[in-house]
Amino acid sequence: MATTPSQAAVQALEALAFPADAIEVGRIVGAWGIKGAFKVLPHASDPQALHASRRWFLRPAEGRQHSVPALLHVSQARDQAGVVVATAQEIDDRDAAEALSGAGVFVSRTSFPSAGTDEYYWVDLLGATVRNREGVLLGVIEGLLDTGAHSVMRLSLPADAADTSSPGAEPVERLIPFVAHYVDTVDLERKQITVDWQPDY
Repeated sequence: MATTPSQAAVQALEALAFPADAIEVGRIVGAWGIKGAFKVLPHASDPQALHASRRWFLRPAEGRQHSVPALLHVSQARDQAGVVVATAQEIDDRDAAEALSGAGVFVSRTSFPSAGTDEYYWVDLLGATVRNREGVLLGVIEGLLDTGAHSVMRLSLPADAADTSSPGAEPVERLIPFVAHYVDTVDLERKQITVDWQPDY
């Protein structure tokens, strides 16, 4: 006779399926109130990914002595003074919410809302090669900096690519504003970006 798996069993199976494309989008920083709500400090100034998904995967903070739920089914999430305040089916009191402190919050990249025209998620730009209009390799995107006014690409160019005549040369790092004035094209599929920028800037 067929049996129906319990809700706990279903959640355990879901938790085991940590998405291969999971991206860390925030970190839990404490409880909110007494009914099990908790605060998440988002990694982005606009936490769209946290709001778009109702399945948040957790990884405990390094060095934590107790485990946290591997998966939360989020009931509600709202912006509140620089953090996202959320409730989840698995968390029903303040003690349980406090126990989540320090945990990283991950969501599947496929659950991110679609970016607007000429808008890009930082995670999609990481690892892209950047060349100028003359085809000179300027580096690979290692990270992006948010200056408030605009984002800045942080590039790294291996020493052997930067200067083959100097065996002991250090890797070259460049900072290039990610703005239309300098960025000509962005090809996410090929992970290539073309910019109006010279190597000696």
